[in-house]
Amino acid sequence: MPHEFSLTHRVQFSETDMAGVAHFANYFRWMEIVEHAFFRSLGLSVMMTHEAVEIGWPRVACSCEYHGPARFEDEITLTLRVIKVGGKSLSYEVDFLKGETLLAKGKLTSVCVALQSNEFKAIAIPEKVRVRLNQAEGGDAVQ
Repeated sequence: MPHEFSLTHRVQFSETDMAGVAHFANYFRWMEIVEHAFFRSLGLSVMMTHEAVEIGWPRVACSCEYHGPARFEDEITLTLRVIKVGGKSLSYEVDFLKGETLLAKGKLTSVCVALQSNEFKAIAIPEKVRVRLNQAEGGDAVQ
């Protein structure tokens, strides 16, 4: 079973529309917040130096299915699961829960890149990063 990482977020007034419902775009921001917290929990960052090269994780795919509204002052749990650690990419899902109710499900795929001269070059996930991500994936073999 894939490792899960969770955090709780209280929906802020600025994240809602006139009806007090969270605007759909915030789910993408929240996915990024839980992703960054997940990396930090592994002792990593989405922006770090490896062998004197800055590496990052730009998205190549991102989607979200909505099942119910999050409203102002709701406490929602964001639960991230690593789905796949590939050669150069990382895929995960994020559940948005209010109590036991699934409000939305997001999916993200990011690619490991070297940031050189304001350009991105896809690179193999560094071994030290891969080891930590594989542990978060549940110790399964790299797909």
